[in-house]
Amino acid sequence: MLQNQADGGLARRPIERREYDILAGATRTPEFLSTINANGRIPTLQIGDRFLPESNAACIWLADGSRLIPDDRFDRADMLRWMFFEQYNHEPNIATLRFWLAFVGLDALSEVQIAAIPAKRAAGDAALAVMEKHLAAGERFFVGGALSLADICLYAYTHVAEEGSFDLTHYPAISAWIAAIGRTPGYIPITA
Repeated sequence: MLQNQADGGLARRPIERREYDILAGATRTPEFLSTINANGRIPTLQIGDRFLPESNAACIWLADGSRLIPDDRFDRADMLRWMFFEQYNHEPNIATLRFWLAFVGLDALSEVQIAAIPAKRAAGDAALAVMEKHLAAGERFFVGGALSLADICLYAYTHVAEEGSFDLTHYPAISAWIAAIGRTPGYIPITA
């Protein structure tokens, strides 16, 4: 949504995309760990011969100077607040359950992972409830009434939360927000 190979997307910066098969251990090779990301995770943004791990750091770099980062000091801090919320409350639960259920498969999960599902589902629903309350109060987007990186970061896993067994019909304001983002000029669907 923020970027793709052929078009700069909302940030208007074209990039080249390279995929790594995390299930096959591609991000755990000595070369990946020593060169790309010592933490063994993706996404990682390569800028020349340097690498910038962590999705939200990459988003900040890509969107620098665009309308996706508010000019207003408070709004910029509020954008970061929602981005931190996404990394701490949202992604560890919603994205993890989606990965486990849609890509790994319930039968391939460990006993520890299976035991963690109810807590992750509850924490994910709690994160969705916070988002729903904010949007239901009349906000079209998360910061300053305009699309920002906060929306992009939250959108990434929210729009596919049902693949992690989250029922978005319980969150009508979130559903309306997802639809509004899909109608944004420059929007590129996320296909992975």
